[in-house]
Amino acid sequence: MLVDHTPVETQSPINQLIHKGQERLLARSTDTFSGLKRKSQSWHYSMDDESDSDHDDHDEMEESGVRSRSRKGALDFTSEDPIALYLKEISRIPLLSGKEEVELAKAIERGQEATQQLTEDAQLTPQARLHLQDLVEKGLKARCKLIESNFRLVVSIAKKYIGHGVSFMDLIQEGNIGLIKAVEKFEYRRGFKFSTYATWWIRQAVSRALSDQGRTIRVPVHMGERITQLSRVSRELIQKHGHAPTDEEIAVEMGITVKLLERIRQAAQHPLSLELEVGEDMDSTLGDFIEDDNNAPPDDSAMGKLLSERMEDVLASLTAREHRVLQLRFGLQDGRSYTLEEVGQKFGVTRERIRQIEAKALSKLRHPRRSRRLRDFLE
Repeated sequence: MLVDHTPVETQSPINQLIHKGQERLLARSTDTFSGLKRKSQSWHYSMDDESDSDHDDHDEMEESGVRSRSRKGALDFTSEDPIALYLKEISRIPLLSGKEEVELAKAIERGQEATQQLTEDAQLTPQARLHLQDLVEKGLKARCKLIESNFRLVVSIAKKYIGHGVSFMDLIQEGNIGLIKAVEKFEYRRGFKFSTYATWWIRQAVSRALSDQGRTIRVPVHMGERITQLSRVSRELIQKHGHAPTDEEIAVEMGITVKLLERIRQAAQHPLSLELEVGEDMDSTLGDFIEDDNNAPPDDSAMGKLLSERMEDVLASLTAREHRVLQLRFGLQDGRSYTLEEVGQKFGVTRERIRQIEAKALSKLRHPRRSRRLRDFLE
């Protein structure tokens, strides 16, 4: 990657931002843009929804000296917002024609070739070296100009992903990384308009950022794209038919099966912390209201313990053999219920004999004198 060696303090605010992004790989929304803030006045900015497939469509920026009512779908910022300062600054950068884009791409290519030649050829004459260094400098300037002139394209794409767990400024910066990659890989000889080529790289960078940073549990990029598609298709079907679409309608529109649709919905769910504060006074946590399925409620535990003690008292009134047979047959000891055959093998008698012992023991338990002690637990 070619780097601008101009001292940072003498660069424009936009160049300073690019320089910082190159050093960190990515400038985050924690940057305050203090250099931009000093240059700003109180103003209002709104930007309508626009197509990101054409470079001309992202030139719909407005400025005014007072706060005004925003139009439907507009993004509103004040001069205190670092995003507003950034948007105001890039709105002053002129757009490029297709011919200018090609000329800049050629200058970048010549600069890259000159850099390679300077590195590999140690036998250059002073005059040739100066010429190559001039090409490198022009290539750096062309690269910077091509990047800056497409910042608005990044904004127009990034704003479509607002509300998915990543801040708008971070989306813009991720998109700028994609824009830089597009500049490096742009092949002007194929005849494509740069904005058309760059759109794919910008979208990919933003989508990957959403997958990597937008969720507590990382979702694969392809699944993240499916989740975005699901949201878009659902909105379109509601607008088209006037009612919530069925799973079958959504699956047909997306070209997938209903089973895959269910998997996408599961992946789209966001986890919540059990420590999340809730209530009017925020004095409780979400975990306080969720039942623990692994542990019985305190009253049930106390009742179960009391029942076990009472059951042991009743069984103690039987003979030792009857007591043991009922324990094995009904799983009163370890939770496992044994068959007549298995109990018979333990006692060395036939299964029929065990059945008789069991019937006699149950008959004794039905006697009012014994059953009365367990009746309270059956009500």
